[in-house]
Amino acid sequence: MAAYQVLVVDDSAFMRKIVTDLIQADPEFKVTATASNGREAIQRSLELKPDIITMDVEMPEMNGLDALKSIMKESFVPVIMLSGINEQGMKETIMALEAGAFDFIRKPSISHDQDIAQVGKALVERMRAAMNEIKRKADRELSMKNRDMLRGAVAPPTQPVQKELPARDRAEPVKKTIEPVETIQRSLRERTEAFQAKAKKPIEPLSPSKPGRVENKPEPLPKAERNLGTKAEKAVRSANPVQTPKEVRLPNAARVAADQIAATSASAKAKDVIKPNPVPKGGGGLEGPFNKLVAIGCSTGGPRALKTLLEQLPADLPAPVIIVQHMPPNFTRSLAQRLNTFSPLHVVEAEEGMVLKKGTAYIAPGGFHVKVNKTADGKFIVKLTEDQPVNGHRPSVDTMFESLLPFTSLQRHLVLLTGMGSDGARMMKRLYEAGVTSTFAENEETCVVYGMPRSAVELQCVRHLLPLQEIASKLVQAVK
Repeated sequence: MAAYQVLVVDDSAFMRKIVTDLIQADPEFKVTATASNGREAIQRSLELKPDIITMDVEMPEMNGLDALKSIMKESFVPVIMLSGINEQGMKETIMALEAGAFDFIRKPSISHDQDIAQVGKALVERMRAAMNEIKRKADRELSMKNRDMLRGAVAPPTQPVQKELPARDRAEPVKKTIEPVETIQRSLRERTEAFQAKAKKPIEPLSPSKPGRVENKPEPLPKAERNLGTKAEKAVRSANPVQTPKEVRLPNAARVAADQIAATSASAKAKDVIKPNPVPKGGGGLEGPFNKLVAIGCSTGGPRALKTLLEQLPADLPAPVIIVQHMPPNFTRSLAQRLNTFSPLHVVEAEEGMVLKKGTAYIAPGGFHVKVNKTADGKFIVKLTEDQPVNGHRPSVDTMFESLLPFTSLQRHLVLLTGMGSDGARMMKRLYEAGVTSTFAENEETCVVYGMPRSAVELQCVRHLLPLQEIASKLVQAVK
């Protein structure tokens, strides 16, 4: 079997050599070309059409983030970002994941052979996962096409195939009933005749003051009321640029009513009525106890999925949100800061002893398991541990889910998003068997890697299997 073709992009010749050697240690992959900056990477990508690209984040002329965006516009090819641990590199790595990068790894330390070997193993693992996902999705599309052909559902080649919109985007067709022309004409004629007959009626006197004389003039108002009316009329005219024709006069009762409305409006303005402010971001107005909690787990493709999900959750969500995203140390802080700019929720990296609050999302820090503990006075707090990795991860979704088992008084809402492996599925099953039925998983169609959600589906503990874009609304409905 031919090896997958790889393009290695890095501004350091020494690092290009290290990455090339790490990749070619696995017979499944072959480095067919290298590039030293983003511009060169775009050109080589167009010329060679590699199966996969490794991309340094920080480079001269054009950085990895800009090169990635340009490559994604031309055609989809899996890109693994290689990031340094400086603040700028971590920030741009998170943005690259949002822009479509498959995954990332931390650049190896050239002074530690063991670190280089670990990075090489992680890199090949992610590259293999990317290739497997492409193959899986291609097989799935072929299978669906064959199924449609067997059902006779494939449109003729001359007709374009139209994809059905999601249910929430489909509008019911508006049904219009068009009346015959004769009916419309008859109705119009009848209304015209009725109007003409009414117009010919003599005007009956309203309040004749003298015999044989019709008096339609309104009684004059007292001076104080006339002044109030004049002020009110000016207020109405200044608020409404449409001028009333001079020959039109309001009846007495209507004028008094208008004066009263204007006077009330002016009074309200004078008192400077204060409208209630919206709930501020950061938990303002959301202090106090809660009986609901949302727990989310994700891995490969998670930063992009979290952005989509969290930007749809309202600031007044009556529950804290605990998130485990598989990431190395330091990167989770950049992730939290980035997500905080998009989400109405207050998003922070979790710290030891933090008191959980409604309307706040807590990202588990890389290198630590995060658990939920309850204090003697009934508060729920964050507990961080450096226990052994679970399912190969620290933080682990299973560890976080397991910490929720004792809290039967809480309404626990569990979510598994895109990610490799099966982390989170086992403990979602335990919680499901313990009575937690508000369980969500991202479906295969929108997952970057359909691993963690699929494992939970296979354990039959997912109540809501949904496209990523529909999870937030269903989750909010369940929580509220």
